[in-house]
Parts: sequence; C-alpha cells; structure tokens
Amino acid sequence: MVDSGQTHKISVGISSCLLGEEVRYNGGHKHDNYCTTVLARHFEFKPFCPEVAVGLGVPRQTIRLVGEPGAVRVLGTQDSTLDVTDRLSSYAESVADSVGDLRGYIFMKDSPSCGLYSAKVYSKKGAPVGKGAGIYSGRLRERFPLLPMEESGRLNDPGLRENFIARVFLYDRWFQDVANEASAQKLIAFHSRHKYFVMSYGQKLYRETGALVARAGCGELQQLLADYIKKVMLGTAKPPTRKGHVNVLLHMVGYLRKTVPGGIRQDLIKAIEEYRTGQVPLAVPMKLMQHYLDNYASDYIKQQTYLNPYPFELGLRNTI
Repeated sequence: MVDSGQTHKISVGISSCLLGEEVRYNGGHKHDNYCTTVLARHFEFKPFCPEVAVGLGVPRQTIRLVGEPGAVRVLGTQDSTLDVTDRLSSYAESVADSVGDLRGYIFMKDSPSCGLYSAKVYSKKGAPVGKGAGIYSGRLRERFPLLPMEESGRLNDPGLRENFIARVFLYDRWFQDVANEASAQKLIAFHSRHKYFVMSYGQKLYRETGALVARAGCGELQQLLADYIKKVMLGTAKPPTRKGHVNVLLHMVGYLRKTVPGGIRQDLIKAIEEYRTGQVPLAVPMKLMQHYLDNYASDYIKQQTYLNPYPFELGLRNTI
C-alpha cells in the first residue's frame, strides 16, 4: 500500500478565529473543531487576521463590502467614512512572502476580509447585491492562483473537503519531490506516480499533462515545470466525478488480469459498479483494490499516489 509520503507537518494558512483566537469583531472566535483536532495532526497552521493586523482592534465596528463588481470597497457599517479597502489589500501584499511558503489556506466564511466565495456585497443604499471574495482573500487568490484555498463552511461538504486536502498534499509533494531540486528526471518520476490521480480528474487533464512531460529534457526546464504544475493545480480545482474515479478503478483492474482469477475480479468490478451507482462510498472498492494490488500487482501500480493521496486515517473516502 502506498502512503502519502508525508514525513512532516504541512504549512497551511488559516483565519485566526478558526483556531479559537478571540479576534472577531465582537471579541469572540469561530473555533473549528475539525481543523484543530483532525487536520492539525497533519498541518502546521499559520494564523492570520487581517482586520486586527490593519488596526481595527477587538472589539470593533463591523465592516462590509459595498459597491459593484470590480469596484467594491470595505466600509464600516456604522460609520461609512471608515474605509479599510486599501489597508486590507496592502496587508495581503505584506504577507505575500509568508503565504508563498504555504501549501494551502483555510479562510473564514462570510467575512468581508477573508470570505472566499460567501462575503455579501451590498449596494450603496444597503441592499444585498451578491456574494464574492473578501478584499484580503481575493487579493491572495489573485497572487497565488495555484495555492489550494477553501472556506471553513465548505469543508463540511465531503467532496470539497476531500479535494482540498488531496490538493494540499499534492502541492506539498510537488515542492518536496520536484521543485526544491528540480530536474527532468524528477518531473518524469512525479508524473509517473501521479498518473492515475490526474486521470481521475478527466482524460483531458491526463492527456495535457502527459504531453507536457513528453517535453522533459527538451527546452527550458523551469518553464516546463511552471507549465506542468499550473496545469495540474488548476485542473484539479474541482473534485473528480464518480465517472472519473470509476475510469481509474477499471484501468487498475487491468493490472490484475494475469494474476487474479476472473471470479475474484468480478467481485471487484461489482464493488466498482456499486460505487458508480451511489450504493457505497469510494472507500469500499478502494479497500478491495488495494488488497489485490498489494498481493498480486507490479510495483509500478502499487506506487500510484491515487491509492493513498493523503494519510489513510483521515478517512476521507468513506464519505464520497
């Protein structure tokens, strides 16, 4: 069985209030138990609170996004002359070096500074006109489009949670295995281990990344590495579909044709079909698959990251 390859805690940014720090406008917090009890075993959290950092204090007047798309300001709800838009944007720039060393970021939902998708936007007359990213989080997303980012509330969705965590581990492996001591050989080895992980996100991404790796050893290496990781990280932003997982599982069954009797393979195919139709979670065919691959398959397929893209104890495939 493949493990995640993790030998260290991964640096991940997080909104300070999610760790229980009392930095909210009302002097409270938004402690997230999943982050501090489960993810903290694998992630070294780096807390940020942009509102406190720009001098708003605790407690403080609430702020909100006001304006039209592309021209939003962050104004006080009680005193509209309070405008912290530029301060929040500047703070994002000031922490860019620190954020550049992270492998993921979890933001507080709904926040006009930190919300990633859910921050409410109001008209100048006070009517809600939509939702979007906060000023701080939006600026960081522009600066670091490849960095896995998610909102605290969206982590309650099993598919989004699994995909975010898988991508954090993926991004970390990229730096550990390739980027820190880059070579064409390391790129080829990385892609070889991740072929089925990439395939689960669709044939298009699988073909495009394969075409990039085929250029290894020809031309400028750093540009090739940049093109490859951009393609991978953007291509994995949305969770894989059941169809994508089923496609990978059936490809893996092919590695058992010469070593596992047909009747046993049919049991595995039945479990894959039950997953395809939503009767069982992905963990069910994966457990069978790993058992037979461990005992009957070649080292090549056993080393596929898809089998365990993160520590098994997280149990993320039990719910998707």
